[in-house]
Amino acid sequence: MLNRQNWRRPLESIVLSGGAILVGLLLFGVFCALVGANPIAVFGSIWKAAFGKWSTFQNTLIRAAPLMLSSLCTALPARLGLVIIGNEGALVMGGLGAIFAGLFLSYGSIIPSTEQLAAPLGIAPLWVHIGMALAGLLVGGIWIMVAGALRHYRAVNETISSLLLNYIAIALLNHLVGDPIKDPSSLNKPSSFPLPEVNMLGNIPDTRVHWGLVYGLVACVIAYILIQRTTFGFAARVAGGNIRAARIAGLPVGKLTLMITFLAGSCAGLAGMVEVAAVQGAANESLNVGYGYGGILVAFAARHNPLAAIFISLLVGGILASGGILQRAHNLPDATVLIFEGLVFLCVLYSDSLYGRFGIFKDKPVTVEPPAPPSSPGQEPVVVS
Repeated sequence: MLNRQNWRRPLESIVLSGGAILVGLLLFGVFCALVGANPIAVFGSIWKAAFGKWSTFQNTLIRAAPLMLSSLCTALPARLGLVIIGNEGALVMGGLGAIFAGLFLSYGSIIPSTEQLAAPLGIAPLWVHIGMALAGLLVGGIWIMVAGALRHYRAVNETISSLLLNYIAIALLNHLVGDPIKDPSSLNKPSSFPLPEVNMLGNIPDTRVHWGLVYGLVACVIAYILIQRTTFGFAARVAGGNIRAARIAGLPVGKLTLMITFLAGSCAGLAGMVEVAAVQGAANESLNVGYGYGGILVAFAARHNPLAAIFISLLVGGILASGGILQRAHNLPDATVLIFEGLVFLCVLYSDSLYGRFGIFKDKPVTVEPPAPPSSPGQEPVVVS
């Protein structure tokens, strides 16, 4: 029989997370009713657009891939007691780093000439993909590590600093694609020069789902093993539980902070690389589409568990994939899915305050009988009535 203490916390997390999502669904149904839509029909359309058949489920998988990677940007630092919400900025910066590396490896220049566009260098696509992935990992990791360094060395709140870094990254993206690296042929939607078709990431055979999904799945599994099955992860969890005790025990809290924030940002940066190399083909304003903010929701709903983030990403990806059908079938604005996300996020945040309040999840107190005093040889034991 399993020890009550072993299954209490996982079950409590599952019940509270599931209950928060259900309450969010109920509130969204109330919202739909208030704006004149049939809630049952709306939920039916969401299911049909997200999971109804294989062709639509592929749209969900495409949107779930960057959400898995982006969620780790919040989930990993949370084990160290840090609240990082700079996912969107790290994703944008990772995308910029990836397109710079991709263009340089493809043409030998970030701003290729007409002759270079007509005759790419011919480097094997695999090496181009590796270079883009490394660039996205490095740039995204450094971007979030800045917030970690500010936290450790200057005691700057990491939540505020990472949030402000989002705005800097988005402004930098808009500036770069607006003039310095703009492709003159991109008139209506300013973009960088595009990657050659041969150097795009490509899709999994016989599907419309790109290889970024595999990146997301592998990253979540590696993150779980790193946190739960290694001494590094154990040290991070100890420091997150009590940072003063960790310092007294001699744990390198500063190094842990920098390493965790770098790994977190690198995951979001890889999500930006996937968007550039598999979906957009160039850097443009579509990098700032909200996958970073969606990753925050995924991380909190998954209770910062990388494996649970896989399933929550599928749910949120399905919600995002249903925006078009809600607009066509129910005359709801495309931003309705953002309202859905917001309601679920608020419910998940509120559910955090309910931990430890239900008796069924509490451990029973264990009473230990004090040992009987030893009796001297030849002396009768004293019996207390």
